[in-house]
Amino acid sequence: MPDRERTLRTEAIILRRQEIGEADRLLVLLTPAHGKLRALAKGARKPIARKAGHLELYALVDMQLARGREWYYVREAETKEPFLSLREDLTRTAYASHLVELIDRFTGEQDVNRAEFALLRDALGWLCSDADPRTIARYFELHLLALAGFAPALHQCAIGQEELRPQDQYFSPPDGGVICPDHHRDTQRGMPIGLPALKTLRYMQTQPWEAVRVVRISPALHLELERLMLAYLTFVLEQRLQSVEFLRRLRREEA
Repeated sequence: MPDRERTLRTEAIILRRQEIGEADRLLVLLTPAHGKLRALAKGARKPIARKAGHLELYALVDMQLARGREWYYVREAETKEPFLSLREDLTRTAYASHLVELIDRFTGEQDVNRAEFALLRDALGWLCSDADPRTIARYFELHLLALAGFAPALHQCAIGQEELRPQDQYFSPPDGGVICPDHHRDTQRGMPIGLPALKTLRYMQTQPWEAVRVVRISPALHLELERLMLAYLTFVLEQRLQSVEFLRRLRREEA
């Protein structure tokens, strides 16, 4: 097999890592052109390992990988963006773990999606800014769902497809989004969604991040948005997100 097929150079975001043996680390990477890969960094846990400082969680790294039978092997690694704030602020670390868990759940091995890679890379950068991490999380969730083909219906009734009126509605994960009061009465499905929450989700779904980041959202509205989005994500993924409980516990401790 030619060398160009056995090796590749790529940017990668480190999603997860697992200790193997006495000195190795198995990494789960997200790459723009090769999707999600597993790569073994041999000797990475040794104090004198040159690669050790370049294999931090959530970092953006330039890598040279060699193909093996089960996974790739890390030949070279150089940090391009460490996202240091994510290791210095526990709250932002927790939100980074939430974004990464979502990407991990929605992305299969070697599923190529450059837009998902770019979204995660950008969102990790936003978490290092002064932007509200709750707003970042909701924006990321909506846009990741769209890229994965699960964008919630927010403008038309998810059942009848009629245009939604400017009033309180219902949000139904099994139906794929918002349903009108009439269809709610018929099906008894869905949870209430207030008009401010619906307008905010619509804005987040359709506007670029620079427009969304300056939106002022009250604590009560943040909680409503989180409740709605996590209910939908749990339904789509058919499993609970581990990062959510950590975020809730962190909030309780801070309160």
